[in-house]
Amino acid sequence: MVSRDGFETHEVLNQSPPFADFNLFTSDLALQDAVFREGAGGAAERLTAFGALTGSAQMLAQGRLANEYPPRLKTFDLKGHRIDRVEFHPAYHAMMSMSTAQGLHMASWEHLKNGLDAPETGANVARAAGSYMAAQTEPGHCCPITMTNAAVASLLIEPVLADDLLPRLLVSDYDPSFRPIPEKRAITIGMGMTEKQGGTDVRTNATRAEPVPGEPGVYLLTGHKWFMSAPMSDAFLMLAQAPAGLSCFFVPRLLPDGGVNPIRIQRLKDKLGNRSNASSEVELHGVHGWLIGEEGRGVPAIIEMVTYTRLDCAVSSAGLMRAALAEAIHHCRNRRVFQKQLVDQPLMSAVLADLALEVEAATALAFRLARSFDNPRSELDQAWRRLMTPVTKYWICKIAPAFIYEAMECLGGNGYVEEGRLALLYREAPVNAIWEGSGNVMGLDVLRVLMKEPEVADSILEGLGKAISSDRRLSAQLATVRDLLHKPRDLEVNLRALIEGLAMVAAAALLRVNAPAPVADAFLATRLEGGPRRTYGQGLQRADRNAIIDRSWPH
Repeated sequence: MVSRDGFETHEVLNQSPPFADFNLFTSDLALQDAVFREGAGGAAERLTAFGALTGSAQMLAQGRLANEYPPRLKTFDLKGHRIDRVEFHPAYHAMMSMSTAQGLHMASWEHLKNGLDAPETGANVARAAGSYMAAQTEPGHCCPITMTNAAVASLLIEPVLADDLLPRLLVSDYDPSFRPIPEKRAITIGMGMTEKQGGTDVRTNATRAEPVPGEPGVYLLTGHKWFMSAPMSDAFLMLAQAPAGLSCFFVPRLLPDGGVNPIRIQRLKDKLGNRSNASSEVELHGVHGWLIGEEGRGVPAIIEMVTYTRLDCAVSSAGLMRAALAEAIHHCRNRRVFQKQLVDQPLMSAVLADLALEVEAATALAFRLARSFDNPRSELDQAWRRLMTPVTKYWICKIAPAFIYEAMECLGGNGYVEEGRLALLYREAPVNAIWEGSGNVMGLDVLRVLMKEPEVADSILEGLGKAISSDRRLSAQLATVRDLLHKPRDLEVNLRALIEGLAMVAAAALLRVNAPAPVADAFLATRLEGGPRRTYGQGLQRADRNAIIDRSWPH
């Protein structure tokens, strides 16, 4: 054939149309159900508008550009002065503006503006829904968004400091300028915990913090941080060894008088994924830091921040899984193979339906966890938050990489090339499992809760027992979890089995009570019955595969 421009070419046939301009909220029934079920129905109108924005071709293109043109470190200016700046493509700033305008960097704390001591109903659930969609547009920028929101939990330990910072934290705005905090409209906050000699074991941190004579609460920090996330942030929470032990500090980039705090960026890490976001290695040369809480209580202070970041890891991974599933179903509904639509081939429909079940479970579990952050006065919700935060992060973040690979395979070669979105999603997936506590760290956190607060597990298991009532499959799974709990001598070595079992029974119970029958029945049949499963697409012979896929199809 001859094209309109006069050049001979082939005709492009049997390719799915570009996947863009879908509303990521209204096209996702599992997400909508979770938002309404967990108490954030009042945010539906705003989430609908955000879903249209995050799924638009324009913002998806900006997300692609932000990853194709990663940040660059500018250590010195033209004249040789040390500046330690990180430069970003304008597309990255577009992502940050999008998410801060939605309030994702502070919505957990908006109640503080109204003088309330607890979040308004559904605040964290609505924020989780926004984060779930933002991660689908471009996940890298979600790192500073997450840390800024989470940092408030630690800052509130020091009320005077918090009062100074909250007016610039609790605003739906983004100000990337390099100026002292008092001169800015809005600020972001990063984190510096990890050192060379011990990532997880932060108590081995060697950075020193020396009190400044005559300035109570002010210290000079000297040392090194192997990973300091989002180095362009306006301030950071850091751990360092004060005279009384490991302590937490608020460290601004610029001092109140406008001077530069001597945080020397050695390099930006060349990461597998998360390319739009900068992660740095830094040296601290007498850096000013303000103590948060008491000397020697650094871990309890910063763990307040870490808890919120772990919620976001789970929510973001569920969002990445949803994005991969939507791409796979879209492709398979628009591609013909062997005289049928690909989605109608039995082998493919089994895989797609199985993937859809996993997204349903991950979404239900993530948003149930988000609800627990909205209800500080509920004993059950606080028990859920303490135990199920590490359980949920472990399970969802662990399954995401293999899940996204399977979705990539549904697109064949088109899924493997960088022009498509599956490659970006696949490279991004491991970071949430590694960041803020790898699988074994989550296991040790679960163990800590079980040892210190055994009543927390009892409360959750009792609630699950009521939810599953007489279902024999769920009852058997719950009995397996109880059996593992009652073997304290082998508890640590069995932790992964315990965590997976607890995640599975919790997700299954949520789906049994709330999901459509085809989804709930197929999930229980494939996850709690039958033989061992190593790959997707097994055990769905009697499942209503079309109903499951249609529910997940991004109409």
